[in-house]
Amino acid sequence: MPPAPPPHLPVSPAFYAAFLLGVAVMLLLDLGVFHKKAHAPSFRASLGWVAVWSTLAVAFGGLVAVQHGATAALDYYAGWLIEQSLSVDNLFVFVVVFGALKVPTHLQHRVLYWGVLSAVGLRAGMIFGGAILVERFAWILYVFGAFLVFTAIRLLVGKGDDPTEEESRLLRWLRGRIRTTGFHGQKFLVREAGRLHATPLLLALVLVEITDVIFAVDSIPAVFAVTTDPFLVFTSNIFAILGLRSLYFVLAGMADRFVYLKPGLGIVLLFVGGKLLLHDVVKLPSWLSLTVIVAVLAGAVLLSLRRPPPARIG
Repeated sequence: MPPAPPPHLPVSPAFYAAFLLGVAVMLLLDLGVFHKKAHAPSFRASLGWVAVWSTLAVAFGGLVAVQHGATAALDYYAGWLIEQSLSVDNLFVFVVVFGALKVPTHLQHRVLYWGVLSAVGLRAGMIFGGAILVERFAWILYVFGAFLVFTAIRLLVGKGDDPTEEESRLLRWLRGRIRTTGFHGQKFLVREAGRLHATPLLLALVLVEITDVIFAVDSIPAVFAVTTDPFLVFTSNIFAILGLRSLYFVLAGMADRFVYLKPGLGIVLLFVGGKLLLHDVVKLPSWLSLTVIVAVLAGAVLLSLRRPPPARIG
């Protein structure tokens, strides 16, 4: 028999509402105040925003510890780190999308902002839907575990490393079915000759959303492998994707440097997938899971940065 999921944390609807209100306020400040005018964020400013979002995420973990104990906080931190690391793959695909559509740097933040805003709703539906499935059909944890192991093996053997071809096919499909035009400032839709046309910004937004859904299929089961509590899965996911835009502008020019990140992610997914498959046999403490995740990801990043950068032609 599969293991029964542990009881959920006693989180009131009012706390969920307060959390979502806080997220909404931060997003409104982001676009309405700090990025009201379209501009290319500097590396220094983007790094500052990464620090802000990371500090908020860490501080929220402290609040979880105070309200629900150290174990819940460790599970939250492990989920946040997994989601944050897997989201780096999203960034590499964003580079491909913006490059294919020739989206100017000063307009990319607007696309990513609305992409993140939509992702909050999409992730909420997927996470709470998954939580209901786990609650009613505990055996689905084995399905999650097997899927994570399969994904880990694909990463470790180098399958699906180059997203360019897949994104190009999808872009051609969209252009064949949507009336398009050129750039018109920050607009996603414009009316020409009495008919609505999509600008490249809308195509980029659609591709970003599709990419997020595809990656969520991998990342959400990975967080469920750490904790089945929907509150911890949801909040760790949200904090990870909130910092995604700023992280993009920090790492976009360094995408080719993190050559060991995919193998590192593969090892992490193999670990959490195996942990989920053996949940009823082996009980690993939360601190050990977090230690393994941090050690593997930190090692992958450090090894990547120690490797000489690729030679530039011309």
